[in-house]
Amino acid sequence: MTVYNVNLGIGWASSGVEYAQAYRSKVFSRMQIPARFIFSDLILADNIEELTHNLGFKDQDIIWLYNFFTDVKIAPTTYTLDEFKHAQHFEKRNVKSSVQSFADGKQVVHYWLPDENLKINVRIYNLKTQAIDYAEYVVDSQMVRREFYSYIRYVTEYLSAGNHVYARDFYNEDGSIAYHQFINGNEEIFELKDQIFYSKTELYAEMIRRLHLTKTDLVILDREDGKGLVSGQLWYQMHVPAKLGVVVHAEHYDKHYTNQDNILWNNYYEYQFTHADQTDCFIVSTPAQKQVLKTQLASYQHQAPKVVAIPVGSLSKLMMMPYAKRQRHSLITASRLASEKHVDWLVKAVAEAKKSIPDITLDIYGQGVQQKKLQELIDSLKAQDCIKLKGQQDLATIYQHYAGYIAASTSEGFGLSLMEAVGSGLPMIGFDVPYGNQTFIEPDQNGYRLPYQSDWPEERKVHELADAIVKLFSDDQKAASFSQKSYELAKPYLDEKIAQKWQALVNEVTK
Repeated sequence: MTVYNVNLGIGWASSGVEYAQAYRSKVFSRMQIPARFIFSDLILADNIEELTHNLGFKDQDIIWLYNFFTDVKIAPTTYTLDEFKHAQHFEKRNVKSSVQSFADGKQVVHYWLPDENLKINVRIYNLKTQAIDYAEYVVDSQMVRREFYSYIRYVTEYLSAGNHVYARDFYNEDGSIAYHQFINGNEEIFELKDQIFYSKTELYAEMIRRLHLTKTDLVILDREDGKGLVSGQLWYQMHVPAKLGVVVHAEHYDKHYTNQDNILWNNYYEYQFTHADQTDCFIVSTPAQKQVLKTQLASYQHQAPKVVAIPVGSLSKLMMMPYAKRQRHSLITASRLASEKHVDWLVKAVAEAKKSIPDITLDIYGQGVQQKKLQELIDSLKAQDCIKLKGQQDLATIYQHYAGYIAASTSEGFGLSLMEAVGSGLPMIGFDVPYGNQTFIEPDQNGYRLPYQSDWPEERKVHELADAIVKLFSDDQKAASFSQKSYELAKPYLDEKIAQKWQALVNEVTK
């Protein structure tokens, strides 16, 4: 029995989907349920093991499409510069070298082989161990080849003029080529020893076949269908005899284009909802969304599939801290720095609230495309002394030092950071929008759930947030009671409670 969890990619600034999978991995490990997490994006900028390990996944639980057809393991980067030089027979060649250091702590060693008109640039991933993860080969100012390393060389790219990749070789542990990939624009061919696949989708289908799914297996779709890949439909066609579940990670429909007769499904889930009769279960994060989805599937699809509410995250323990010992008037928010999170509203709200609460601070945790714009906004408001961008960090032991959590997102399927915040006893501020805020903020019990209309001008939304901040920090006694209520709200999200829900679902659908 194995639970296969299907995703596309993973990065340093991962979304809630990857964090949800990481929490699930922890729960399944606790229950001793074998689980695998499938990633299908081509990830070469970093060793995929760095990214999965960073979120707490176990190496042996990761399936990556591109090394599935090799015997190379998901493993840390340990291949050393000495091993590289030995493999290149540098002792027999005329080689000159120089070293370039970078602010991120990495180095690049530049090798020049004048007799061969060849430059080789090698990136040192770990200065202490001298492990490398990348090498590029340049002839006449044209990059012709790139190699990627973990504990061995696992892939080589070949480039034409203009740095266009036209082919890749994927290796086995012994250095033999497991398969070739040929690229021509948007067309891809994968040539294995005794098989040829004419698209990434065909290769993916072969991976599914080789998993040899059984009737006691469960496939959970978290995210599917990427560039050049139609994987969602494949799983629906090929999962039998295994059972198939779908996790709904966001608002699943657009209420502005929904009426009594028609519904506009979220396009990420439209195929799944219109094939509800072939889905063994839908998994949402909150009871509220469960009820909405069940009603809509019955009304618009005339189907009554199993819909269960299992939070996408869980807490190993409550992070206790007396409210009086927290940094006074300090706010924290944590999310991807993306436009839909509206972190800019928080910056403006804190700048406004500072007029009434002079010692207020806001620390913003996370990474994303809005980082530069947010820093420019902070600078323009001359708020550098009280508003800080803190980057991506493990917040497990950080939340409890703050006096309040604030969010401006207008739609959250669950809100992992909201759960973590109440688990650290934080008073909460956010808009009255589905589903996370409505789950983790009880009005005037553990915080303020603010009125919200999408057509309001931004100034009004910012003013609502600013007023709530001033209100929270103007009554320490009430804020302390909010903190205690947050701890109470967090108790149902402890690991053992969520593990019981998953165990019950797995037992039911795979029986």
